[in-house]
Amino acid sequence: MIEIRKADQTDKETFEKVINLRYEVLMAVNGLKSDIFDMDFKKTTNEYLHSGNQTTFFATENGVMLGCATVCYITVMPTYDHPTGKRAHVMNVYVREGYRNRGIARQMMNEIVNDATEKGITHISLDATEQGRPLYEKIGFKSTGEGMEMILEK
Repeated sequence: MIEIRKADQTDKETFEKVINLRYEVLMAVNGLKSDIFDMDFKKTTNEYLHSGNQTTFFATENGVMLGCATVCYITVMPTYDHPTGKRAHVMNVYVREGYRNRGIARQMMNEIVNDATEKGITHISLDATEQGRPLYEKIGFKSTGEGMEMILEK
């Protein structure tokens, strides 16, 4: 039976597995063959995940980690459409090969939407792969135009 749980920073062993699964997600999405993330990247990731500004859900079956999904919470200046300024961004929705197309990502996304609703979030954004887009559309996400970004020199 598949179980969806919220990651708890006090459960160090499970939380470490969730963090490692995030690196697996990033490698898969970016087409990387090996873990290229340096210690600063991993330290910053660990600090962020422990900050409380996010919630991560993960799926297991018989003790095997199948996938994870994270929602990051931010507050911006309120707008007419979003008077609280409370927003969220979904990241790293991932299910390992061999476990896909079993409704796992949908279950994790439902948990994320519920968590965000409980927190009074008025806007949830995400970046979708072509593979993930149909799921997000089924649960109510709408496509938006390309955003804008500024890349600063290091």
